[in-house]
Amino acid sequence: MKQSKNQRVGVFVDVQNLYYSAKNIYNSKINFKELLKIAVSGRELIRAMAYVIRAEVSSEKTFFDALEQIGFEIKSKDLQVFFGGFKKGDWDVGIAMDAIELGPKLDTVVLISGDGDFLPLVQHLQRAIGCRVEVIAFGKSTSSKLIEGADEFTDLDQRTRFILLK
Repeated sequence: MKQSKNQRVGVFVDVQNLYYSAKNIYNSKINFKELLKIAVSGRELIRAMAYVIRAEVSSEKTFFDALEQIGFEIKSKDLQVFFGGFKKGDWDVGIAMDAIELGPKLDTVVLISGDGDFLPLVQHLQRAIGCRVEVIAFGKSTSSKLIEGADEFTDLDQRTRFILLK
C-alpha cells in the first residue's frame, strides 16, 4: 500500500527520543507544527498523540500547551528517580499499546521515533493488523533495523531547514 489522500492516519510521537536527537545532533529544538504536517501529508488525521515525560521543569507547561494547540493529544507521565539518582522516563509500552489498540481504525500508523525497540511493534502492526507503518526520525540516530522494517522512512536529517527551530 502506498500513500494516498484518503488514508486514515494515526501519529504517535516519542517526544523524548526526538527532543534528545535534535538537541544532541543539531543543538536545536523541533518545530512540532511542521512535524505534524509532514506526518499527516494531506491525509485524514484520526489522532495525533505526543508522549511526554514530566520532569517538573518550569517551561514544560508552555511546551505541553503548545503541543495541544497544534493538535496533539498529550500523554504524560512523571520522570522516575531511583535510589542513587538514576532517572528513567520512557513511553515505549504505552506507545505500543495505543498503536495496537488504534491500529484497526487506521490505514497508516506514523511512528515518530528512532528507537529500535519499536521494531516488533512495526512488524505486528503490519502483519497482524494490516497497517502501513511509516517511521519519521533523524536518520543519524535511528536504528537501521527500524528503518528497514518500516514501509516508509522519512529522514529528518534531510529536512532540518523545515523541522528545526531557529
